Amino acid sequence: MRRIIAEDPYWTLTTVPYLSNLCLQCIVNNFEEKPIFEELTASQKDFIQERLSLSLPLHLTANLITDGVYWKRCCKQKWDVCDVSHYDHSWKRMFFERHLENIIELFIPNETDPKVVLQMVPLCKHYVKRLDISQLLPPIKEPQREEEEDGSDMATDTEYDGPGIEHFDFGILLKKLTNLEELHLTYGFKHCGMNFEWKMFEMTDRDCESLAKALKSCRTLKLFRLHQSHIEDKKCRLLVKYLLDHPSLRVLDFSHNLIGDSGARAIGKLLTKSKLEVLNMCDNNISGVGAKAIAHALSKPSSLLSLNLRLNHLTDEGGEAIAKAMLKNNTLLHLHLGGNKMTWLTAFALSEVLVQNNSLKSINLSCNKLGEDGGKALEKAMSCNTSVTECDIRLTEVNEQSVSSVNQVVWTNQSLQQKKQAK
Repeated sequence: MRRIIAEDPYWTLTTVPYLSNLCLQCIVNNFEEKPIFEELTASQKDFIQERLSLSLPLHLTANLITDGVYWKRCCKQKWDVCDVSHYDHSWKRMFFERHLENIIELFIPNETDPKVVLQMVPLCKHYVKRLDISQLLPPIKEPQREEEEDGSDMATDTEYDGPGIEHFDFGILLKKLTNLEELHLTYGFKHCGMNFEWKMFEMTDRDCESLAKALKSCRTLKLFRLHQSHIEDKKCRLLVKYLLDHPSLRVLDFSHNLIGDSGARAIGKLLTKSKLEVLNMCDNNISGVGAKAIAHALSKPSSLLSLNLRLNHLTDEGGEAIAKAMLKNNTLLHLHLGGNKMTWLTAFALSEVLVQNNSLKSINLSCNKLGEDGGKALEKAMSCNTSVTECDIRLTEVNEQSVSSVNQVVWTNQSLQQKKQAK
């Protein structure tokens, strides 16, 4: 007589299921009509989560089913790639953050009912800490009627002009997300196809004002990133106006936009009236004049730890201003000035900083024309420095000997830093 039926994966010696399992399966089958979960033990909850239907309405499961296998199953059913490590290893947080992101990214102004978003708030507000919005759809363009009188079919460039042009209104959402700490935004359109319009990739003035007011109301926000959205000076100044004295904002990223000197002056004011620790203004249109405004803020007491001005147009006027400010600054740890059309004049000014400043940990001057004289000045200054553990002078026309000497000092400083941390 056979004792094992190997070809049947569900075969078991237990001919009759345990009564407790039958009861739990009954709870699973009738969960939508009569949800029972909190009264169960941990092992019983696991049994329920492994078998619950994934089609249950969110208003039933959101605040009842705890983080665990059920939410893992929901995530894996909805998305192919699920890296829970990016969500503090919380499957429930991953589900609600990505679900809300999808709703916002597919929201069509004047078409989608705002209730679709608002109905989600009570369900997800306790779990959403970060939103990464990679697209914001514009309103649907009305088909242009041909004028019968003259029969003209000439195309115009004003389809998206006018006060009604705007994207999703964050004013209805951010204040209600009481645990939101990070907001990443891009005003763009992923799959526009043959209907391409440049204005699909820009925020309007009304968008900007609405967003600015929403940011002010979100008192828990620690990181705000608005990149690749054609933000120019006017919009930058408006956003900064509402971010002044924000109680929790620590990281601000306006990279890859069109911000110039007027916007940089507003940023300088923000540095003196906020608790910012990281500022990224990479790839904008800031020249020496704007850099002076930021430098003026750096010369005053500040909480800023990292400043990225890569790929702007600072030239030596801005580089020397930043260097002068750094002589009075003892808090900044990381400075990136790569690709700013600087020469040996800036290298000379920064060499003085490297001798006197003991707080700076990393400096990036890559893709500037520092030349051999600039390289020698930095080499001499670095020989007196014990704090800098990163110094990037690639593609700066500095001779190999100076590069080698600077790198040797950097490696020595790294070793000293590691020994201090080991103690």
